[in-house]
Formats: sequence, structure tokens, C-alpha cells
Amino acid sequence: MGCPRVVPYDRAFQNRAADELQAMPAGAAVVVMMADYAAMRDQARACGGES
Repeated sequence: MGCPRVVPYDRAFQNRAADELQAMPAGAAVVVMMADYAAMRDQARACGGES
């Protein structure tokens, strides 16, 4: 099994997601899950040799 593919998101979509996350209440479960997802994306990039 190889490295998972990192799905690319354009800047506008990233900005929209950041705005939505900031609008959530402190301690929201989705905010914690997104931090985990960001770490997994970093690991997938490292696995695939991306910088």
C-alpha cells in the first residue's frame, strides 16, 4: 500500500473553511478533528516526498 493522495484545495476554498472554523464555538469537536486531519495531510505529504 502506498501513500494516501493529498487532495488539493484552492485558496478561496481554504479561506472559506478557515472562516467557517473560526465561527465555531471554542472546543467544537470539528475543530479538533480538522487539526488531526491537517496532521494526517502533513504525514501523507512526507510519505509521498512532497514539501
